[in-house]
Amino acid sequence: MNGTALWKNRWARIAVAVLVALVLVLAPWNLDPATNQALARIGVFAVAVLGLNVIMGYAGQVSLGQIFFLGLGAYVTAYGVNEGWNVALVFVLAVLVPGIAGYVVALAAARLGGLAIAMVTIALPIIGVPLAKRLADWTGGSQGTSARFTSAPDWFGSDLDDIWQYYIVLAIAAVVFVLVMNLVRGKFGRALAIVKENEAVASSMGISPYRYKVMAFTIAAMIGGVSGFLYMVVVQYTSPETLAFHHSISLLASMVIGGAGSIIGSLIGGAYYVLVPNVTNEIDATLTSLIQGVILLVVLFVLPGGIASLPRVIRRLTRKRDTQSPTQQ
Repeated sequence: MNGTALWKNRWARIAVAVLVALVLVLAPWNLDPATNQALARIGVFAVAVLGLNVIMGYAGQVSLGQIFFLGLGAYVTAYGVNEGWNVALVFVLAVLVPGIAGYVVALAAARLGGLAIAMVTIALPIIGVPLAKRLADWTGGSQGTSARFTSAPDWFGSDLDDIWQYYIVLAIAAVVFVLVMNLVRGKFGRALAIVKENEAVASSMGISPYRYKVMAFTIAAMIGGVSGFLYMVVVQYTSPETLAFHHSISLLASMVIGGAGSIIGSLIGGAYYVLVPNVTNEIDATLTSLIQGVILLVVLFVLPGGIASLPRVIRRLTRKRDTQSPTQQ
């Protein structure tokens, strides 16, 4: 049985899923706190890239302001925690507030296309940074604001904050990824694919492109809010810098490198966002942007579908070689 046939076996997929789950659950107990923090941050930004993937990878709409929703979710979380609100309520608000903001923006942006929608979404972080500085009573102004609410409980181990935070990120990120995976593989995902391919065809089939684009944008904003909440779980501090436009570009590059329209690509994108800048800074801090740009160009040239498409490319090359071999013989 070859690898492709094996992967199509339901029990094989379940076994792989169980093995991966065990590794993720047990890993932090054998790692140092810095590594656990890095893994938790990967989870945070994997969720952020996933939100961007919903609107760009699956819906095919340009969005250059996803970082705004992460920052908004982080600010809502910090404010709620510092006001003494219940953490469950804070989480709900950290998802709903960016979702509402995304819905309002989508009502206008979804009617546009191309450069027009890009300009609308670019405005989000550009406006968000000075707004966060001005609303100092809620945001802490230029100095930012902190919120500590994820210290490990005594029954878990008071000196195991890094593992506790990792588990919080792992649990919430897993739920979000499963929900999005089911969403894009169902009726909603099929409708998005048709809208992305040809809006005229979608309309002729009774699918409203405007409605589905608004829904995709709103869902992406809500996922951005989740990543903002998780950001505060791990980092416990946010400032106007969190909303900066260059972070949006980094998220976009991470999505492209990981793989647009791919669940696995979002995980790879999260790892790229967290790990690669550290590596490039070690090489030469002054050339970080240049090196990352070269990496992006190389990936786009070699793997247009992102790193997530590598197994598919290998299978295609293998089949091509196998079909050519008998002919050559």
